[in-house]
Amino acid sequence: MGELHVRSLLVTGANRGIGLELVRQFLGMPSPPAWVFAACRDPKGQRVQELQNLASKHPNLVIIPLVTDPASIKAAAARVGEHLGGSGLNLLINNAGIAKASSLDNETLENMTQIYTTNTVGPLLLGQAFLPLLKKAAQGSPGSALNCSKAAIINMSSSAGSIEEVFLWNYGQVVSYRCSKAALNMLTKCQSLGYREHGILCAALHPGWVQTNMGGSGSQKPPVRVDESVRGMLKVLSSLSEKETGTFLDWEGKVVPW
Repeated sequence: MGELHVRSLLVTGANRGIGLELVRQFLGMPSPPAWVFAACRDPKGQRVQELQNLASKHPNLVIIPLVTDPASIKAAAARVGEHLGGSGLNLLINNAGIAKASSLDNETLENMTQIYTTNTVGPLLLGQAFLPLLKKAAQGSPGSALNCSKAAIINMSSSAGSIEEVFLWNYGQVVSYRCSKAALNMLTKCQSLGYREHGILCAALHPGWVQTNMGGSGSQKPPVRVDESVRGMLKVLSSLSEKETGTFLDWEGKVVPW
């Protein structure tokens, strides 16, 4: 297993939970990235205090405003490009996601549309907008083999989107969330096929059932701590190679069935 040496990365949904912990652990690496871009809806909002505290201590951390509107995504890509100068973006982590309690009986068009827009359409548009910067990073990296230090898109998925497993059905049906993640898995496969020729690795990750606001909103306590999940995922990212592009893995590196 190689080490993860990333010169630049962007994490969406970076103001709390898994996104915030990803930012924290990347900054804490022995050789941290030159640029960590932390994207969130409102950089000046109340929920961004921890991220702002990190930014005050780490000049290589830049907070970027981002919503799923195409204009916002294009503006974010332009802003990241300005900071990077002539170099590209090595790693795009599509972590932002939303879920709403729902069952088959009470699922609505509004719910489904909103959740798909964030969880599935957002990563598609981000991949398109950041493709030039990812291609630039791949072209500027030595060797032809795919890996996360060179150029990669990592989509934060969930076992809840596994059609074979249907993870935790009895805990919560969350139909729109499950459908959006199943669709995100297919998007990951499509991106892996479409972007391979540009030297970009694409994979979907299941972070585990994690103790976050989203994961821990029910009566049972999730078994995985946020720091534990992120540590595991970073280890997985460091080991990904050509043969893992287009795959669906969990935070321990195990294959999750589609």
